[in-house]
Amino acid sequence: MRRPIGVNTWVWTSPLDDRRLEPLLRRIAGMGFDAVELPVEQPGDWDPPRARDLLDELGLRPVVVGAMGPGRSLLARAGDVAGTQAYLRHCLGVARAVGASVVAGPFYAPTGVTWRMSAGERADATAELRASLAPLAAEAADGGSTLAIEPLNRYETSLINTVAQGLDALGPLLGPGLGLALDSYHLNIEEQRPVEAIRAAGRAIAYVQVCGNDRGPVGDDHTDWPGMLDALDDAGYAGPLGVESFTGDNETIAVAASVWRPLAPSQDELAERSLRYLRALQDRRAAG
Repeated sequence: MRRPIGVNTWVWTSPLDDRRLEPLLRRIAGMGFDAVELPVEQPGDWDPPRARDLLDELGLRPVVVGAMGPGRSLLARAGDVAGTQAYLRHCLGVARAVGASVVAGPFYAPTGVTWRMSAGERADATAELRASLAPLAAEAADGGSTLAIEPLNRYETSLINTVAQGLDALGPLLGPGLGLALDSYHLNIEEQRPVEAIRAAGRAIAYVQVCGNDRGPVGDDHTDWPGMLDALDDAGYAGPLGVESFTGDNETIAVAASVWRPLAPSQDELAERSLRYLRALQDRRAAG
């Protein structure tokens, strides 16, 4: 199966804004990517109708990505639930405006906020999360899009770290409007067998992000990429593979993503090497 290959604008900049939008989209299309992840860090950072025109011109498939900064939470103990629901509704509106079918991110608590939970406290937290997500999932389904909820590693959240936890926490809501976003970086940290975790996620997979196990280029690392693609085939996932890494040039994003050293000779090379590897791997599999 040949999947579209995309890249997140966070590879080069944060936040994405109108000044950077056109040159970045032209650079990404010029590299040969099929899709692009468009982060919405703050409502109004960039203009969706203008983005839609550029995406149509360049033939890029959009994916909207949210950012769970301080205070954004669907759990009352960690932030403003109503404000976060309003933010996610805005992201869904942006998705409709640009023609994206997926809005992906760790939509439960602020990234980097962790706390210990007993079994009972965890059950209460997941019940609260489902109650906060239910109307959003329904609105996403009504608008023809899907909220893709991303498990994060243990250093970035204590709520949903694994596929099994995601399936357990979100199970009653999974379907049209709500799915899982799997990220190879977090799978590498949290799953004993990432390939089997992908198979376990199955039809719940709504989006997939990829990078080297060190957040560097795909293919320069120890990840079993052929096995990962086989598992995605078995799971029935035909959507894009989105290369997500981060620039160390922006202090806020470098600290948030713990980018303390260059991950490739340049950010362009990080993107291009990932694209070349994934294209070649998919071509070999198709020919074999």
